[in-house]
Amino acid sequence: MKIDSYEEHPSMLVIDGHADTGQRFVDEGWNFSDPLDGGMLSLATARQGRLSAEFFAIWVEPTQWKNRYAYRTLSLIDGVLEQVRKHPMELRLCTSAQEIVVSHVEGRFGVLLGIEGGHSIENSMALLRMYYQLGVRYMTLTWANTNEWADSSGDLRDPGIHHHQGLSSFGREVIQEMNRLGMMIDVSHVSDATLADVLQASRAPVIASHSSARALTATPRNLTDEQLRSIAEKDGLVMGNFYPAFIDDTWRLGWAAIRPELQAAQAKLEAEYAAKGLPVPYTVSSKIDREFASRLPRAPFTALIDHIDHIAQVAGIDHVGIGTDFDGIPSLPEGIDSAADLPKVTYALRERGYSTDALRKLLGGNLLRVFRSVEAAATR
Repeated sequence: MKIDSYEEHPSMLVIDGHADTGQRFVDEGWNFSDPLDGGMLSLATARQGRLSAEFFAIWVEPTQWKNRYAYRTLSLIDGVLEQVRKHPMELRLCTSAQEIVVSHVEGRFGVLLGIEGGHSIENSMALLRMYYQLGVRYMTLTWANTNEWADSSGDLRDPGIHHHQGLSSFGREVIQEMNRLGMMIDVSHVSDATLADVLQASRAPVIASHSSARALTATPRNLTDEQLRSIAEKDGLVMGNFYPAFIDDTWRLGWAAIRPELQAAQAKLEAEYAAKGLPVPYTVSSKIDREFASRLPRAPFTALIDHIDHIAQVAGIDHVGIGTDFDGIPSLPEGIDSAADLPKVTYALRERGYSTDALRKLLGGNLLRVFRSVEAAATR
């Protein structure tokens, strides 16, 4: 899709629900103001794509950092906060919905924190509260790994994993404490049983920061139409993921076919680092993933739009957003090379009949509303 100018692109507050760019700050010593250098998100590309604010995912790889989850979590939080300290005129840490709006008005890029994977709290409410004090405003309850209190969609078929059939009793306490704090509950990655338990336990709306539609691409990582409606009934939000394996069956099957060879390459890398007594830096393992992904034709851009459109049609326009997963995935759909290309999503949805008001909701307004609802629930 060719774009000649931004003149027709409406001035909107655009918020991305999920990017893993924080790994680069810590592992590479890369700065957000530096040239992109192979990544998907930078300050320059954010400005080009009219991206107003970003939730930086604080993701701790559960095998490489076993027994050191809190250490890695704090390192990644510090890496993001250091970017704000280094660039005070360009960046602003936002810890409330209103601060996102203020940051946008000031012309600064809004920086937000979201933990990806409940193993980061190491079964400690004290750590959960400390992360909130440092600025974390959502937590994805699981990553692809089941933790001690919540089941993931990523390892349900693994016979070696003890599953809770959803949330454990401690998991329900975590939900209550997140409600009390005003921390958004993110259900991306969780199992179907966990999601059902969360919707029953939470007194605030929930989000799926980077999830797509299972009706279009049949993977447990995606959400069913029933789940989309259930999240919407609690005034929640589902933010469409850009990962080709979640939006295009052809790409997903191709990725599965080369996965054994990819796993062998990753195992060799892990052995090399283990011999040095070091964890594998995510940016190093990610490079291998990208090399393998480059063997596959890119997923069609229309697949991405189909998923966002489907979520909007099933859940309603008030319950859809975007959660790109920039820098956390090995490939992007055709036509999306970085955050600079986000206006293409806006134009494609407009071509499908979305009004300016609908686009304002989808691109950021819905997340602001849910964020405010969670904050209000905490005060009650």
